[in-house]
Amino acid sequence: MHEPPDIALALIDYRQRWPEEGDVVVLFQDLLTDGDDPFVRARLAGHFTASCWLVDRGGTRVLLTHHRKLGRWLQLGGHADGDRDLARVALREAGEESGLKDLRVERGLFDLDRHWIPERHDVPGHWHYDARYVVHAGEDEGYIVSEESLDLTWRDIAAIADAADGSALGDPSLRRMARKWLQRGLPE
Repeated sequence: MHEPPDIALALIDYRQRWPEEGDVVVLFQDLLTDGDDPFVRARLAGHFTASCWLVDRGGTRVLLTHHRKLGRWLQLGGHADGDRDLARVALREAGEESGLKDLRVERGLFDLDRHWIPERHDVPGHWHYDARYVVHAGEDEGYIVSEESLDLTWRDIAAIADAADGSALGDPSLRRMARKWLQRGLPE
């Protein structure tokens, strides 16, 4: 049986690459040491989710969802639902939410974000500890809008990095990921 990558080691590696994000890494490390399973959504104090920075073949655009429940433009992603391999979760969510085939995930953490999810119906407000991975599109970039989205669109990464606060693409975590991606340089 394949043993999933150790998220604890991935967090150490992430902190070495992004030392200015040490505070958020500590929050993720604390969640890992909690007695309740942080990989299941039933842990309402907070739990792991995984999402993807789904880039096109050229590396200049990212696929975003107009999230049905939150009403905002965000990256694709979802709950771990017991899966401790968060890169696999990000890849699965990318395929399910976009309909794209032949996707490829990079194993290293690309970004971390802890954000509050407001109360909805019978689910109280809670924290999402979102582990984000780069996912690369294959040859066919024609997506299908799933029931989880109001819409999907390819957006220019440089435009996201420069988006103004409060604009449709002005989410601070989207801008942070766009800047990180641009710092890496385009794929060869």
